Parts: sequence; structure tokens; C-alpha cells
Amino acid sequence: MKTRFFDPTRRELLAGLAAGLGTGLGASAAGLVASSAAPALTAQLSLQARPQTLALRPGQPATPIWELAAVSHLGSVRLKRGDRCEVVFRNDLPVPLAPAWYGLNGPATADPLRGRAPAPPGATETSIISVPSAGTLLADFRLFEDVLTRPARPLPVIAQEANAGAVDRDEVLLIEEWRLRPDGTALPPGQAPKDVTPLYTLNGQTSFELSAAAGERLRLRFINGSQRTVLAIKLENHDVRVMALDGQPAEPFPARNGALVLAPGGRADAIADAASSAPILLHDGKEAHRIGSLAVSGRLERRAPLLPPQPLPSNDLPDKLDLRGALRFDVALGAADAGWARCADFSRSSAPALRAKAGRTVVLALKNTGPVTTVFHLHGHHFRLLDKLDDGWKPYWLDTLAIEPGQTQRIAFAATSPGQWLIESVVTDWTAPRLVRWYAVE
Repeated sequence: MKTRFFDPTRRELLAGLAAGLGTGLGASAAGLVASSAAPALTAQLSLQARPQTLALRPGQPATPIWELAAVSHLGSVRLKRGDRCEVVFRNDLPVPLAPAWYGLNGPATADPLRGRAPAPPGATETSIISVPSAGTLLADFRLFEDVLTRPARPLPVIAQEANAGAVDRDEVLLIEEWRLRPDGTALPPGQAPKDVTPLYTLNGQTSFELSAAAGERLRLRFINGSQRTVLAIKLENHDVRVMALDGQPAEPFPARNGALVLAPGGRADAIADAASSAPILLHDGKEAHRIGSLAVSGRLERRAPLLPPQPLPSNDLPDKLDLRGALRFDVALGAADAGWARCADFSRSSAPALRAKAGRTVVLALKNTGPVTTVFHLHGHHFRLLDKLDDGWKPYWLDTLAIEPGQTQRIAFAATSPGQWLIESVVTDWTAPRLVRWYAVE
């Protein structure tokens, strides 16, 4: 049977984000502690902020960019659930920077802007992160967009489960968005694009190829590393089963229309059994782009066929949330009079968006009163997306949510991580500033 060409409208794309695949996806700052009396270290990670180039134009000079790189690891950065990791960060870029961690919940005393000062140019700083949960994480410099003069690549980080089930390969697929000027230089997000060409890459390549044998079971960790655009990703002619969203396990379910819809910073872990060679398509709400391919050759022989994928091990988030006794707050996204500030203008003395006692359930009514889709990021916790009648929730956890113009979405989370945490709001427009507020769990 002929597969219908992957061509969702922007409304369908956003509807998929809010329904079957779950709207949100992306990011939670986190878990930095500096106590010398804590348990022994079990891992080390050396990070570097450095200049780099990327071949974005075939046959043309490479484009200068910046990146957050792991100089202590070859290939993907892989930690383990339960690790206590020493992070050595060196800033070899000309502006003050600090990495923000998305998806890494847990005890934290100082995340960027709230308490931890960025590292000056040329400085090296050491911190400790705890890794209480397994999942697909992301570290980047998006909280310092106001000082970036070049776009900066994020760093995927994998926190591995003790038992992740039967898969043959575990692959990270990082999608990134660029704005190229005629001279080949790239424009950072938050700046007005003029005479620029949008471009997408997969794992830093304009045409990425993933090789596999027929019958090989792949765990594909899709990450929307773009800074402003909601994206739909599709592996043509394959059954794709969602296993986790924003780093938290979900009850396995088929991707809606075979596509994964990700807000900026969103992550989705999926299982696919390689069947035949197929394109990897991306849709940005305007048009489809072929950004890669799955090249299948040969066959992986097995003694017995694989069983359907089983749920990933729980990260011990609560099974139930007390909605009846929840603290409730209205949050107007990006409203000028609602306490939001650009990252560069954020003040630690500003009033919090909310305060909650540890252990309470918190319900936020996120209101997008503007004319453009807005993305919300919650640091420090994952949340449930509530049903419209506020009588239940979607069967997955998120840390990021895209909300359409004029819409209100309600989310709920258990305030289990004491500390002072950021929330983010950014319009899905390249020129829009990233705005922040903070909340307290006491």
C-alpha cells in the first residue's frame, strides 16, 4: 500500500504535539551541588565551550559556530542512573557561559541565572551533578542567548538504565536548525533574520545516513536541538513505537501517523525494527525536508523473533497526583507585565512566579494570549499534561510544552525537588527573546 506523503499542516503538527505524541518535550535545568560531604564520585565529565566549524554548504567553506563539547568522551556521553559526576567545564569562548542541564532533575542549589555565575572567558570551573533518573538529557547555552554572537550546538547526554530491554543499537539523532546569511555565516537565535536561509541538520550533517541490517532493533533517541521551531520527524515505512518523552519512560505507544512531534529542546526515545531503506523526513509546519536516511542491507539472523518492546524501567515519579488538594496558579506566558525578563536582564531579587511546600501537587494554567505559538520549559521537575476537563492526565511525563495562540494548557507536577528553579517562555519565532522567571520549592 502506498504510504501517504508526510505533509502535515502547521495546525496538525501542533495538534499532534498536544495529543497523541504529547506536546511537549524538552528541558529541565539541573542538579548542580557543591557539597564536599556528599557520597563518593562515580563518574567524571570534561566539558568545553569552544569555537568550531560545520559544513553546512556543499562545496563551500565551513561555517564558524560555537559548541558545548565533551572532551572526555569519544562519541555519545553516557552516564548511569545514580551517578554522582564531577563536571569540569572550561570556557574557551569570549563571553561568560555556563551549561544548563535539561531533563536532569534532583537536588540543586545553583543553576544558571539563579545562583551559579557563568564562567568567564578562559576560566575552568568544577561542579557536581547527581543523576537520579535515566533518560535522554540535553546540555546547552540557551540561557545565555543574549551574549552569543554565533549559534551554539547543544550536547546530548544519555543517562542509562540498568536494564533497558532488548535492543541491538542505541543511536542519538540530534536535529538542529540554522539561519545562514549569504556569506555563509550563521545567525544566532534571538536576532532579526535578514536575507537568511533556513537549514536543518541531523547529527551535524545536511544528509545523514544511518546504516542497519534488516531485522535490527534500533533505539532512536530523537532530540529537537533547534531553538525556536516545533518539528515533526518521521522514519518512512516503519512502525515507530514511543518509549520515553523528555527523558521519562512512557507506556509504549505507536507514534501518531508515524511521526514524532517535538518542541524545541524536546526528546523522544523510540523503537523501530529496521525493515528496508527509508528516508528520514522533517516537517517544520511549512514544508517537508529530507534530512537523512536509514540504509538497510543484509539481515540480522536470530534464533527467535523479538518480542514487542516492554516499558522502560520507572524513574520513580509518582503514580498519582493529588489534583483535588493541589496548589493552583495562572501563568501568562511571556506577558510583559507578568514578571518575565530576558535572560540577560534576569534579577535574582525578582518575585517568584509561585512558591510551594515540598511534597505538594502544583497545577499551572499556562495561558498563551499572544498571536504565535509559545514554548514553555519547566526546570527541576517533570509534569503531566492534564485533560481538558482537569479530571485526568496524559500517560507520559514532559518538561516542555508548546501552546498554540489563544490557548490555555494545564499541567501538574509533584514538587519533590527543593530549590529555586527557572521557568522559560519563548515564542516560536527566530527573532523572539527567551524569557525567564523562577519558582521556589521549600
